[in-house]
Amino acid sequence: MTGLAIRIRKRANTEPMILPHGRKLATITLLAASPLILIAQSITTLKGAGATLPYPLYVKWFSNYRRQNPAVQITYDAVGSEAGVRQLLAGSVDFGASDNPEVLREIAPADEDKYLFFPSVVGAVVPIVNLPGLPSDINFTPEALAGIYLGKIRKWNDPLLKSANRGLSLPDLEIVVVHRADGSGTSYAWTNYLSKASSEWKAQVGSGLTQKWPVGRAASGNEGVAKLVKELGGSIGYVGFIYALQNHLSMGRVRNQKGRFLSADLDSVAAAAAAGANAPNGDLKISLVNTPGADAYPITSFTWLIVPAHAEDSAKRQATKDFLTWMLGPGQRQAAALGYAALPQAVVAAEQAALARIN
Repeated sequence: MTGLAIRIRKRANTEPMILPHGRKLATITLLAASPLILIAQSITTLKGAGATLPYPLYVKWFSNYRRQNPAVQITYDAVGSEAGVRQLLAGSVDFGASDNPEVLREIAPADEDKYLFFPSVVGAVVPIVNLPGLPSDINFTPEALAGIYLGKIRKWNDPLLKSANRGLSLPDLEIVVVHRADGSGTSYAWTNYLSKASSEWKAQVGSGLTQKWPVGRAASGNEGVAKLVKELGGSIGYVGFIYALQNHLSMGRVRNQKGRFLSADLDSVAAAAAAGANAPNGDLKISLVNTPGADAYPITSFTWLIVPAHAEDSAKRQATKDFLTWMLGPGQRQAAALGYAALPQAVVAAEQAALARIN
C-alpha cells in the first residue's frame, strides 16, 4: 500500500490565467519556483492470528508501535491458538500466536523446523468462579480442580473442597463447569498444569490444545468463557488473568509445587518466570507451568509469537525483526499495566540472539 502526501508552497500574490483568444478562466494561486514535492511512503502490513490470552496487550502494542513507526501496520485476529497457527501454516498470515510451545508438534510436526518461537510476555491462567455472597476466594488443590473437570466433584461443598477451605462456608450448590470450545493455548496451560499435578487427570485426559472434556459447557475464547461464567451462578472456568480482572470475576488460589495456595498477581507470575527462565542451548520453548519456586503461581506460561524462519518478502522480514526488537525493549515496559509480567532478562538475551535466525 502506498500513501502520497503532497506539499505545495504558495506565493503571496495571485495572477489570472490567460487562455487562448484572451479569455480568462480563473484566478489561481501560483506555485512557488520550487517544484511540486511528492512524498511517497510505503506501508508494510503484517497480519497475525492466534491466542486470545495475550490479545489485550497485543492490541496495545500494535497501536503504540504504529504511532512510533507509521510505515508498519500490524493487524491481529484473536481466533485461538489452533486456528491462528493453521492460518500461519496456510500462508494467510505472517505470524501466529500461541500459549502452547508444542502447538506445531501437535498440528503439523513435519513443518516444525520451518518456524521460530519468540516468547512475548508472561501470563497466568486462573480459575474463575461465580458464587454470589462468598466473602473470599477459594483455595484449589490440583486434585480438586482435576476432580471438578473430570465430573467427579459435583457440588461446591464437596469434602475435598471443604478440607482446603477451612473456615469458609461453601454452599450446597451444583458446580457448573465451563471450558473452551476452540483449540486453545489457554486450555493447554490449564491441562498441562493438571497433568503435571494430578496423575489421575494425566491418565484420563492429558494436556493439549483440545480435549475430550468429560463434563461442562463450552465457550469460545477467553472472553467467551469469562462471559459464560459471569452469567451462570455456581460456575467455574479458566481464563487469562487480565480477563478475570476486566470482568470483575472472583479468582481462586491454586496450590503450587511447594504446597502454598497462591493467587495470580504480578509478583507470583514473575516468580514463576524467574524460577523457569533458563533457556538451555537457546531453546525458547520453555514451560513455566508448576515451576518449583515457593512464591511461584503454578499456572504461569510464556505466550509465543511464531514466525517463519525464512521469509521471501524482505520488507516484511525486516518489519518483523524490527517489531520483535521493539517488543523485547519498550514493549516489555508496557506489560505490567495489563496484568502481564515482563520477560526475564535471560530470555530476552536469548531471543535477541535468535533474531539472526530469521532470514
